[in-house]
Amino acid sequence: MAPRSTTKDKILDVAEGLFAEHGFNDTSLRTITSKANVNLASVNYHFGDKKTLVRAVLNRYLEAFMPALQDALVNLNLNETYSMSDVFESLRQPLRALNDVRPNGTSRFMLLIGRGYTDVQGHLRWFITTRYSEVLTLFTSSVMKANPNLTQEQLFWRLHFTLGTCVFTMASSQALIEIAENDYDRKIDAKAVVDILIPFLAAGMSAKE
Repeated sequence: MAPRSTTKDKILDVAEGLFAEHGFNDTSLRTITSKANVNLASVNYHFGDKKTLVRAVLNRYLEAFMPALQDALVNLNLNETYSMSDVFESLRQPLRALNDVRPNGTSRFMLLIGRGYTDVQGHLRWFITTRYSEVLTLFTSSVMKANPNLTQEQLFWRLHFTLGTCVFTMASSQALIEIAENDYDRKIDAKAVVDILIPFLAAGMSAKE
């Protein structure tokens, strides 16, 4: 017999779906509790407030993604030199594995990350950069090793342009696949989308001014 979902899990599942569909700002705790069929006291007991709930929803993915990314980057840095494409290739399997965390987990994670920026969730950025600072530092240092000519300002802008591209592409991957198949009569899957995406991201990070 499958284990029964706990109240905490139920709140997280419902909140995740609503946050992905409507955004963080436009989803109230009342809406979450109503759909989850729990009372507000349950949310307060398990999470304390909405900001903590937002972080908990993202952290279900982050606690799987960040250690896997760290392992991939550590292995990458065993090489004396590597390309920008190699850096982004390190993201592939950790992102793909998020589908094992939740159904359609990769797309859902990227959509939620995007919501964090469009809904100006500064506390979420603080949470991620504080809790996972070691992994993020390793990633940025790997980018700089692949392109040592980048200034810190260029790094800032290009990483955010990269993030925006990834969020749109991965969150909309199914729609893009269907459009591409219809327009070009070519069967394509999520792996093929990433195969196309990585050289594009690498070229952007490596571009000369």
